[in-house]
Amino acid sequence: MRWKGESRVNRKKVLVWAIVGAVAAVLTTVILVRMHHWRPRSLTIQGAVIRKDDDTRKESPISDVHVTASDGVQSASTQSDASGFFKVTFPEAVWPGQTLNLDFTHADYEPVSLKLPTGLRLASKELYVAAMIPSHEQSSATPSGSSSVVSNIRVRYTINSQTEDNVGSAVKTFQIVNKANVPCNGKAPCSPDGNWKASTGSVTIDVGPEEELRNVRASCIAGPCPFTRVDSSGFVNGGHSITASALVWSDTATFLLEGEVFRTAMGSRVRELYPVIFGQSLHFTLPPIQEGVSIEADVNGVPMVFPLGSELYLSWATCSVRSNSDPERTTVYRCELKPGYRF
Repeated sequence: MRWKGESRVNRKKVLVWAIVGAVAAVLTTVILVRMHHWRPRSLTIQGAVIRKDDDTRKESPISDVHVTASDGVQSASTQSDASGFFKVTFPEAVWPGQTLNLDFTHADYEPVSLKLPTGLRLASKELYVAAMIPSHEQSSATPSGSSSVVSNIRVRYTINSQTEDNVGSAVKTFQIVNKANVPCNGKAPCSPDGNWKASTGSVTIDVGPEEELRNVRASCIAGPCPFTRVDSSGFVNGGHSITASALVWSDTATFLLEGEVFRTAMGSRVRELYPVIFGQSLHFTLPPIQEGVSIEADVNGVPMVFPLGSELYLSWATCSVRSNSDPERTTVYRCELKPGYRF
């Protein structure tokens, strides 16, 4: 036998479990939505490393700096390039709200550590600049009398370029024999109106593969020139070999074919520039086609020439070079004085 009270209790239990199930479903949905919205993804951090200086003109880029990004569990590393640029990417997931550290180390500089702001979007969009202090700053109190003076500095280099020289002209004449007022009777060649018998002729000038004819012109210079026509299709574009043709429908006419001869060759030109000096370093830029870079300078009043070469060696300075990403691919040089020298 079932009692009415027992049925009422069962209904309450069913109602409670239904409410619990509904709440659990809502919480699961919220969690799934948040996980979809905040799904983890990799994080790319980029910036530049420079030498710290009160004078911003002396804040030169630092290459080969070891850059490490870490969240305490995982880490990723890279090195700065010649322009000081670095880009490091976490290969695994990074969640919003994590604290990330950027550590910069170099044998010649004091280590630097940066804390990235929390928030994935902010950290991935910001550009980070690390200013590093040299470990052994050159003493500015060195007596001037004990230092070698480097002065009157000039940079010399050569540029190889293709040159085109006008080496003269080429001339030929040709004559076309014809008799005026002879009916054509449909036998080509005829005059443009088809009435009179005509004659044709041509001449060719060949200057060989090493030279080229330009600014070519052909003209009638003798005879009844009004009754002639020159065909320029064989020389209008110039070239190593050109041909001029003409049509005459009156008496004999004489023509002149003439062009300017150009020779193409590779030539070297020496260029010279003066570098810019900031503090203990000098800077200059060169075009990408430069060769034979050398620095001329007076060391303690004695003129000397210092070829840089591929190793960028100077007895009085340490040099570095990098290429810009501009369309001209400019080459940027920087040379810092060694201890015992001053500008």
